[in-house]
Amino acid sequence: MTTLKDRLQQDLTAAIKGRDELRSATLRMTLAAITTEEVAGKAARELSDDEVTKVITREAKKRREAAEAFAKGGRAEQAERERAEGEVLAEYLPTQLSDEELDGLVAEAVAEARAQGAEGPRAMGAVMKLVGPKVAGRAEGGRVAAAVKKALAGG
Repeated sequence: MTTLKDRLQQDLTAAIKGRDELRSATLRMTLAAITTEEVAGKAARELSDDEVTKVITREAKKRREAAEAFAKGGRAEQAERERAEGEVLAEYLPTQLSDEELDGLVAEAVAEARAQGAEGPRAMGAVMKLVGPKVAGRAEGGRVAAAVKKALAGG
């Protein structure tokens, strides 16, 4: 079975052969981030596909934030490059949840938390714990937190 990391490496080789500079640079940086993660800590280890997905998610978020920063700074060319790199990374991530899907999962988690006795603003942590595994890489943490806050506020 091909791991996500194997797929990234195969795609990098293909991008280099195809002289796709954007794709090869993006995949190279991502594989470097994965390697860094693998050697961090006491013992080097192979990351699971879930862990690799987390690294890719983090890298994609960096690209989004950098694109926004460049755009605000009037550097459209760099912003466009960061966005393009983000799109390359998006191909390796699970399909993102729509707002409706996210709200539905959050509503279920809120109901579950209520059933366990957690209500109001103090239920935030309980709801986040419940909704986290259901969302698993298909929506950014900030987006999930905002949806939970909205649901807990009753609207």
